[in-house]
Amino acid sequence: MGQGVLYGVGVGPGDPELMTLKAVETIRRCPVLAAPRTRGGGMVALDIVKAVVDVDAKTIVPLDFAMSHDPAERAASHSVAADTLRPLLQGGMDVAMVNLGDVSIYGSFRYVADRLAPEGFEVVMVPGVTSFCAAAATLGVSLTEIDTPLHIIPDAGGIPESVIAGDDACVCMKSGRKLPALLEELRQHNLLDRSVLVQNCGMANEKIYRDLNDISVGNDYFSLVIVRAERGEKA
Repeated sequence: MGQGVLYGVGVGPGDPELMTLKAVETIRRCPVLAAPRTRGGGMVALDIVKAVVDVDAKTIVPLDFAMSHDPAERAASHSVAADTLRPLLQGGMDVAMVNLGDVSIYGSFRYVADRLAPEGFEVVMVPGVTSFCAAAATLGVSLTEIDTPLHIIPDAGGIPESVIAGDDACVCMKSGRKLPALLEELRQHNLLDRSVLVQNCGMANEKIYRDLNDISVGNDYFSLVIVRAERGEKA
């Protein structure tokens, strides 16, 4: 018996209808599903899958990743996840590790794959719809025009000068507890009128804030802010 394949599967931001056909077929084919688990015991990505795929006959493996600013703690949790999946792959079982959004955008999958691929395990990535693309579609806006650069900023990490000047657009992801500071930064640079906030995109509790000038919002982890470039074609 050969080794199993490790699949990283993006399941989109929340709406099960945004799962790709390839994601659904990959999950159906794999006998093992691995899913990140929150501190409260929830597995959001797995819940999305369950709305589309019958998982009753599958082995479900929760993975606990450290949501810490300490790199050593994060690395330790990634190693534990790899250690958990290794014997399943060695036993010839294909494993689908499901991730919110797309596996290449701030996904935990890469850290696990980077530990197992050097050992000879085959690793395959299945892309998914990103939260910011889904949010833009919900808002009915385009993130870019023909020559607009788009910045993707994690953890509310500072607005680029080119965005402040109106030349570029940006997406601030995983704002969470830093959301109030991000909103204040947008206010200081007079960017509120060019910005929109979406929380829990595609989920049942999705919230959209089109006017950020006077709002009071919770520090939801699944918060993203889109700052649009100033419109108009350049000569």
